[in-house]
Amino acid sequence: MHPIKIIFENEDLLVLDKPAGITTNRSETTREPTIQDWTEEKLHINKDKISSEKIEDYSSDKYFQQTFLQRGGIVHRLDKETSGILLVSKNWQSFKNLQSQFHDRVVSKTYLALVHGILIPKAGEISIPVDRLPWNRHRFGVVPGGRPSVTVYQTLNVYNWKNKKNEHLSLVKLYPKTGRTHQIRVHLKYLNHPIISDMLYAGRKTSRDDRRVLDRVFLHAAGIKFKDPSNGEDVEFKSELASELKEFMDKQLELEK
Repeated sequence: MHPIKIIFENEDLLVLDKPAGITTNRSETTREPTIQDWTEEKLHINKDKISSEKIEDYSSDKYFQQTFLQRGGIVHRLDKETSGILLVSKNWQSFKNLQSQFHDRVVSKTYLALVHGILIPKAGEISIPVDRLPWNRHRFGVVPGGRPSVTVYQTLNVYNWKNKKNEHLSLVKLYPKTGRTHQIRVHLKYLNHPIISDMLYAGRKTSRDDRRVLDRVFLHAAGIKFKDPSNGEDVEFKSELASELKEFMDKQLELEK
């Protein structure tokens, strides 16, 4: 497994810089090492004490104590191919605090994505319902009656991609106001500006062509703001664009003048 970089650590909290290519949480079908395996070792969590008991009272301390162990302290998730900031609690009290902040939308997250085409308008808000597709349980999409989902976006730069299509790409900063699975990826597909190398949402031919040059989705969790569970003070952390994404931009793109 790639080495895990720790951006920040105190008695309650770990802020990790997750590499792409590593699954966040373990599941029954996971075969390779996960971030959760790393956090359980780091936090000395005994896997034998992790219960599969389902607790219905989602506000009880017992629920957070159990969920903290079941998730290896990981407060939220990033897709396997997404790099960047990941929060990990070191105890169940911190876990409860941060989970509550996510629920109450106190946490502010920033992502960077490189997408096909030029977004018009160059900044705006996407507000459409997202949910799992009834005909494909591994994918999400815009589903009537789905869960409300909001993403604010801002185009930072437009580039020329020096490929056979000679197409335009846009580097976009994104602020998800809700936290649905695959939300950003689905919202950008909905605008017809899918993320580079997105195997699920950019279309088979497009993503296949993209992956000849970049073998992961160009999505990076670049920043996060929240209240430190230790003292309630506002804190902010940032993650530099992953090296393989920087290399792709440096070698393949020219800034549009």
